[in-house]
Amino acid sequence: MARRPRVIGRWIKRQMPKTLFGRSLLIIVLPVAIMQIAVTYVFFNAHWETVTSRLSEGLAGDVAWAVESYQDDPSPASFARISKRAEDSMGLSVALQPGRALPDRTHHALFVPIDQSMQQALSQRLDQPFWFDTTRYPAYVDIRVAVRGGVMRILAPRDRAFATQGHIFVLWMTVATVLLTAIAILFIRNQVKAIERLANAAEAFGRGGDVVAFKPQGAREVRRAASAFLDMRGRIQRHIDQRTTLLASVSHDLRTPLTRLKLALALNEPSKRNEAMKADLAEMEHMIDEYLAFARGEGGEAAETVHLRALLEQVSEGALRAGAQVAVAADPELTASVRPNALKRALSNLIMNAAVHGEHVEVAAQVRAQGGVEIFVDDDGPGIPEDRYEEAFKAFGRLDEARNQNSKGVGLGLAIARDVARGHGGDITLSRSPLGGLRAAVRLPG
Repeated sequence: MARRPRVIGRWIKRQMPKTLFGRSLLIIVLPVAIMQIAVTYVFFNAHWETVTSRLSEGLAGDVAWAVESYQDDPSPASFARISKRAEDSMGLSVALQPGRALPDRTHHALFVPIDQSMQQALSQRLDQPFWFDTTRYPAYVDIRVAVRGGVMRILAPRDRAFATQGHIFVLWMTVATVLLTAIAILFIRNQVKAIERLANAAEAFGRGGDVVAFKPQGAREVRRAASAFLDMRGRIQRHIDQRTTLLASVSHDLRTPLTRLKLALALNEPSKRNEAMKADLAEMEHMIDEYLAFARGEGGEAAETVHLRALLEQVSEGALRAGAQVAVAADPELTASVRPNALKRALSNLIMNAAVHGEHVEVAAQVRAQGGVEIFVDDDGPGIPEDRYEEAFKAFGRLDEARNQNSKGVGLGLAIARDVARGHGGDITLSRSPLGGLRAAVRLPG
């Protein structure tokens, strides 16, 4: 039994709105709706039903008087007096239908309490069989009572039997509810819009986009959060600029002595020692370029809509020239909004990495069911143990036990690729490839 409340609680939680707008609207509208329902119920229970019951009892008393008066003296003259008095004093139209019987079928009103009230009142006042219809005439109630020799038919004004103005109260309550809900929607939407703009600005900044036009708006707490975001963005941007400037300066300073060393080696007599030193200098230059690319992150590039198949074929050309067998599979019409140069660098790192460690490489792109696109890079190399997938993304990390040593690599290929993917709002994950080696899956948002 203890589990049932928890199950019900989880089910209710799943049914609740997931957005701030929906939850705020629920907080405002639900109490108003409950209040309106409670007030309407109290009105009908304590007022409308009481008034209707008394009106029905009064009408039933008049009907009982007309029937009993006729039963005491069933002559035509007596009936004429009863009919005239009923019409003049009570507003009732009384007619005698000799030889008729009560109808067999009864038509019930949509609002059940109306018939219940009339049934109860007539049952208490009449001993004779009776029949009534509250639906046949819009302004009258048709009542028929079995008397000697036939049926007495009485048409009574509807407002003599029921409180006919109850629907006005319900109408006003409904109009008030709709009006309050509309006002609540306008105010809540205005407040939520500021939060949505802050979320969009944070997401755009996370993807490396421009958020210059963003400024704090909305309630005081939202403005504080927006101001804190702008301060954080400024600090992060300064840190990135300082890092890039520092490594760019280091790169520039190191290139000068490297150039002098390369010039000196070029002037020396050819020898095995000179060739080894040239190879070391080339590796040092490649390492400097890798460090600078990792620090820069291609953050200043604007996003463009590109055809992924053409981009994948262009990136794969380097691996093809290196002698790898690369197959590209993607819909020619598949597009994505990306920073082309940054994505090329990331995919180039993944494809070249696959080409180095495997003989066959397959590159594919497809639309994700959850939205966005996904790019797969598969190889048939030795792969990486599953428990070391995350370690492979660490900067300057080398997994020599699992993969062959890359003589030019400095352990930044996968780190740069993931940095680029996350800069687009996506990510990169590793898994076992259908080819037997490693699969790198690049997820990009729509």
